[in-house]
Amino acid sequence: MKHIILGTAGHVDHGKTSLVKALTGVDTDRLKEEKERGITIELGFASLPLKSGGSLGVVDVPGHEKFVKNMVAGATGIDFVLLVIAADEGIMPQTSEHLDICTLLGIRNGIIALTKTDLVDADWLALVRDDVRQFMKATFLDGAPIIPVSAVSGQGIAELSAAIEELARRIGERGDSGLLRIPVDRVFTMKGFGSVVTGTLVSGQVTVGDTVEVLPQRIHAKVRGIQVHNDAQQSAGAGQRTAINLQGLERAALHRGDVVAHPGIFEPSERLDVHLEFLKGAGRALRNRALVRFHTGTSEIMARVILLDREELKPGERVYAQLLLEAPVVAMGKDRFVIRSYSPIRTVGGGEILDPDAVKQKKAKDRFAAELETLRTGTEAERAAVILGRAAVQGLAASRLAVRAGIPLAGLSRVLKDMAEEKTVIRIDREETRIVSFPAYQRLKEELLKEIGLYHQRQPLKEGVPKEELRVTAGHEVESKLFNMALKELENEKKILADREHVRLASHRVDLKGNLGDLGGRIEKIYRDAGLAVPSVKEVMEALGGKKSEVQSVLGVLLNEGVLVKVTEELYVHSGPLNRLREDYTAALAKAGKATPATFKDLTGLSRKYIIPLMEYFDATRLTIRVGDHRTLRERR
Repeated sequence: MKHIILGTAGHVDHGKTSLVKALTGVDTDRLKEEKERGITIELGFASLPLKSGGSLGVVDVPGHEKFVKNMVAGATGIDFVLLVIAADEGIMPQTSEHLDICTLLGIRNGIIALTKTDLVDADWLALVRDDVRQFMKATFLDGAPIIPVSAVSGQGIAELSAAIEELARRIGERGDSGLLRIPVDRVFTMKGFGSVVTGTLVSGQVTVGDTVEVLPQRIHAKVRGIQVHNDAQQSAGAGQRTAINLQGLERAALHRGDVVAHPGIFEPSERLDVHLEFLKGAGRALRNRALVRFHTGTSEIMARVILLDREELKPGERVYAQLLLEAPVVAMGKDRFVIRSYSPIRTVGGGEILDPDAVKQKKAKDRFAAELETLRTGTEAERAAVILGRAAVQGLAASRLAVRAGIPLAGLSRVLKDMAEEKTVIRIDREETRIVSFPAYQRLKEELLKEIGLYHQRQPLKEGVPKEELRVTAGHEVESKLFNMALKELENEKKILADREHVRLASHRVDLKGNLGDLGGRIEKIYRDAGLAVPSVKEVMEALGGKKSEVQSVLGVLLNEGVLVKVTEELYVHSGPLNRLREDYTAALAKAGKATPATFKDLTGLSRKYIIPLMEYFDATRLTIRVGDHRTLRERR
């Protein structure tokens, strides 16, 4: 079913609320103060069934200058605007400001209603209509229907209803990112039910029983109930005005400007990359780092405008910039925003959010400027490539990529499939659908090779670099799955050799030269001459004197080359005598069927100090197997 949101706009006391009542039968002035003052202060809501099927949600916004921030909140998520202009006053300051706000928020459709026609004659009405038509030239309402109406007499109401019906029919289905997002515009408490939030469901779907996350606080709650236009529903979808009863949350924990979403999808941010349009009628220039009032969704946050390529922005100019916020905001790529001056408060600009999770930039370097241009004008695949490039080897979950690049979740799978076929992205975890830029992955492989080479230079006698050390230094603690994937690919490319613990370049060879070569010869002689009754490693180090680090390094080389074999941490044996023992031990077992420590002593003439470690070594190397207090040959398969 098609769901459309209509928002009113216009100067204070031009008859917006009366017109909504005439169209829907609902009085949207709900506050006592509103009744007393005769103006709308807060947002009001109504609904209008469509003859073509579906429903039309109506958001009645305040017109008074002091309540423009509420108007911005109300304009969030609307599909078209009903611009209300009183026939007896014509275009007024808030008329123009509301029109600017609608333009900056990306609204492209609307109808103009000339109200209070019962107060003017035909000639005056014709003059006002001409003025309005002229004023709307070069705006998105150029050529829009202009319909005279009177909420008092009922004149023109039927014609206006028909025009609304026709425009609603022509407007396409709302674009849906597939990610639940409800910017909160009202919070209240209902006796017996608890806390309730309302807002336009911008995208996604919510169902009774869902666990949701309230951001930026990151608090979780269960959806206890849902109402759409005062009717209880089991679920609500994109384009519907929705009230949600949140179980277990106090009223004080919720605020206008919060966002209700499914957990783990959105990340609050305090820095945004944006494309900023500074209105021609803004007045004085906007200085770099100027303080402004930032509006997106239903939130209002103080922000600094960081100009990347200049020190001031003149009225009518458009630039790429960053917004540094005083509090976190929840946003998505391609969202629209409005900025208002700090003092005096008036709308001065707005534009499009390009990356809601930006990083600090000192100046607009050529590459950075090109990225922003792509994020604004590029295809979905091009925008995804930029965002993934920014994520580097850490990559992004598919949902986070959709948020930052402003890509509907339904279309993202197709985009990523095409990018994978073109070798621009890789998936490192199909279950979590974590995505990494292929160029970033290639850079990781290059960095791994570089770090392994540097390690060989620093430690020429070490066989290779420990894997965990390499992961931290080269990959900046890159995710293990991606790290292992890169190592495996480098192995397949025959660029590295890896065992369980270490990695080395395929070209790396340990070469004992000079003094270390002499030391290696001395160590080998000690162990060869000792046969099986070898000294401990500690005793060897003491016998040789010199630097223990050098002795340890050379011992490591001899172990890696197979000259020595590690039986225990303190017991190394020369491979020659050990191999001869292996042959003799195998023959003895084949003849006798089994061996005990006593028979092993008879075979070798060694003391128990060596017998037990050697027998356990042959167990560990799968020559023998222990059965009770004796050993037998392990069956060969």
